[in-house]
Amino acid sequence: MFKHYFERVYNVEVWPIISLVIFFTFFVGLLWYVWKMSSSHVDKMKNMPLEEDPNDDFEDN
Repeated sequence: MFKHYFERVYNVEVWPIISLVIFFTFFVGLLWYVWKMSSSHVDKMKNMPLEEDPNDDFEDN
């Protein structure tokens, strides 16, 4: 079914290459970001769900 539609698209062989390049660029950028992330930032984010917020004023109504 889709083969018929793809045959009519101009330069259809370029789109998979473009999507691969976008994915590869995103993946390499994400790896670079994680590699360069400071360990203090990782520790802060790791402990974030366990810390209590002093500004958290939930009251039972």
